[in-house]
Parts: sequence; structure tokens; C-alpha cells
Amino acid sequence: MAVDKQKALLFGAAAAVRLLLFTAFPSLPNLLTGRVEISTPVTSFKRLQEGVFLYTHNVSPYDGGVFHQAPLLLPLFSLLPNPASHPFATNLLYTIVDLLGANALMQIAETGQSVSSRLFTSSRKDLRWSTIAVGASFLFNPFTVATCIARPTSALTNFFLLTSIAKAAQGASVTCILALSFASYLSLHPILLFPPLLLLCYDVRVTKSKRSLNPLAFSLSHIFGLVIALALLLYLSTLLTGSWEFLAATYGVRLLLPDLTPNVGLWWYFFIEMFDSFREFFLGVFWLHMASYVGGLSFRLRRQPLFVVSSLLGIFAIFQPYPSIADSALYLALVPLYRHIFPLMRYSFLAASTLFYTSFLGPAFYYLWIYAGSGNANFFYAITLVWSLGLSVIVGDSLYAALRDEWEVERPEMHGKEIRRI
Repeated sequence: MAVDKQKALLFGAAAAVRLLLFTAFPSLPNLLTGRVEISTPVTSFKRLQEGVFLYTHNVSPYDGGVFHQAPLLLPLFSLLPNPASHPFATNLLYTIVDLLGANALMQIAETGQSVSSRLFTSSRKDLRWSTIAVGASFLFNPFTVATCIARPTSALTNFFLLTSIAKAAQGASVTCILALSFASYLSLHPILLFPPLLLLCYDVRVTKSKRSLNPLAFSLSHIFGLVIALALLLYLSTLLTGSWEFLAATYGVRLLLPDLTPNVGLWWYFFIEMFDSFREFFLGVFWLHMASYVGGLSFRLRRQPLFVVSSLLGIFAIFQPYPSIADSALYLALVPLYRHIFPLMRYSFLAASTLFYTSFLGPAFYYLWIYAGSGNANFFYAITLVWSLGLSVIVGDSLYAALRDEWEVERPEMHGKEIRRI
């Protein structure tokens, strides 16, 4: 009962903070919506509103080359009052989405899969934060709050991803596949999480049933379910738009990167400077680079599939074509689940300082470039490189700590001893 009261108090405080910011600073949502650190061409709330306007006036939202988001978002947001004059319903929707995402994150923490899976149990499994602390780290993260206030569609993607991970950690295959299909439908790249989520779900199902399951049959059934769910979503989108033109305008934009609006990622500046004759080659290289982590991490860290999912989310926050702080907020929300490996991490202060440093200098450098005219694109791109470096340090250091933790379980006599690379 005490936990339920704490959870209700946490959710109430988080909702109050968000609704207070929406109400006390009515110009803040529009200000944050225009920030390139939060809104991208494929997640922007302003572009979504333009698409809804065209949709409600019986004009194809994909004709103008501005709207690049999933078609099924259009009927959902067209049911809400105009946010320009009656913003409360939209604000409440995003607040609820954040709370549901936090609830899914707390369910992940409750399963204990981060410290004890079917094939691996950490020797530091008792070193954990409470589910309330994990939920609070997500709900009161400034990046999460800023994302909620700016209202990009990446908030919905994060919710579906957290739900998919939570259901996989509980062994609920159907709900996991449905949530992952919705996330992939909205943002494309979440489909790369399917292999580690499949491993996680398989391990949980085997543990609960206490009998062996056929891995091939299990995999094929889940692949078939994912294909059917995605096909159904695409078919409904076709019925809504009347054609398949949305494929090029949504997923084609993510794959081919025609819109080079600045963001916190690594792609935009690189492809601005790229010769057109090499563009297709490097698009393939960049996508192959991001996708290549899936197989390697899933194989090497087979015994910790939830950690693979968490690490891949960090990699996506760095290397996907249109990242934002919403992707970083999702990854940083999962990091507290691994409190037990914090003592093994070597560069926590460096990484935290780097993210703190770039969080302030990023907007300043963008202002110098765009508004003050006293800088250029190099100013902003340089600080985004430092931002990516900070996230890379966290991902790499946590990978080292997780592997060291596995090694100490296999060789207890080496617990706490210093190791050196030769």
C-alpha cells in the first residue's frame, strides 16, 4: 500500500509539473517546438498540425513535402480541439503518455531482468534502486519534461518502446509485438530491437513455463506476428490516404535523408558536405553501421538481452538519422536499471559533465549561428559532436561494466581486482 501511495504521489507530482508549465507559460510549447534539439522534420508537432489541417480540408498532407509522419496520427489528432485555441486536451494527452511510459519503465524494474535473467545473475544483484526512484528519474528528467512540453511524436514512440520492453520482460508476447509494431510504424528504426526483444521474451517464457520451448517455432511465430501487425497498420494507412504515397514521404525520408535540417545527430552536416555522387554509398554505410550493432551485441551479451536493448537505444540516440533529446531521454531512463554496474564504470563523471556542458552550450551555439550571425554551422555541429561523445562514453563504459560483471561471476577469484589491457 505504501508503494501505491508513493506511486500515486510521484505520478501526481509529475503531472502537476507538466500541466503547470503548460498553463503558467503558454508560449513555452511553441518555443520548444521550434527547437531543433527537440523537434526534427519527422517528429515536429508544427508539421503534424500542418498535416492535420490539410487532412481535415480533404487535401493530401503529403503533397507539400513538409509532413513526414505516420498517416494514422492524423485522425487521432484531428479529434482533439485546435491546440492553438484550446491546448488543454493535447497537453493532457502528452502528460498521460509520459505517465504511461513511466509506468511501463517501473514494470521493467519490477521484473528484475536487469540484474537476473534466465542465463545470468549478477553477483551485485542486491544493489538496485527502487521502482519509484527509477520512475522519478524518467519523469523528472529535464529532457523528458522538455519533450513533453514540445509535444513531438517521438514521445509516442518512446511510450510504445517502453511498453514493448515491459511486456517482453513479462513474457507477454502478443502485447510486446503489437507495441513494437506501433513504435516501428511511427519511427522505423525500432524494428531493429526485435532480435534482443525476442531473446528477452523467450527467456522469460522458458523461465515461467519451466520447460524448453522450440526456439525456431518461437522465432517464426513472433516474426509472423510482427509482419502481420505491420502489414495491418500499413493497410489501414493506405485506406486512410487512398494510396501508397505515404511510404516515400515517411519511411523514405528517414532512409534517404532529403531534409537536412540541423539536429543533434551526426548525419545532417556530413551529407550537406557530401558530393552527390557518393551520397547513396554513404547512406548505405551509415545505416549499415547502425544496424550492425544489433547482431554483435545480441550474440555477445546473449545472457543479458535487456541490457542489449538498453545499449541499442543509446546507440540509436547517437547514430540514427534524425535524433533528438527525446531519444537520449529514453536511453537515460533505462540506465538507472543497472545501478549494480555503476561501481564498475570508470568515466561516469566525464560523461555526466559532457552532457551537462553540451546541454547549455548547444542552444547558445545555435543562437550564435542562426540569430546572432556571429558563428557558422561548425559551431553547432561541433557541440553536437561533443554531445554524441558524451552519450558514446556512457554506452561504451556501461558495456565494459556489464562485461566485467559477467567475467567476475565466471571467475569469482578476480572480484574487485584490477585488470589491464595488454
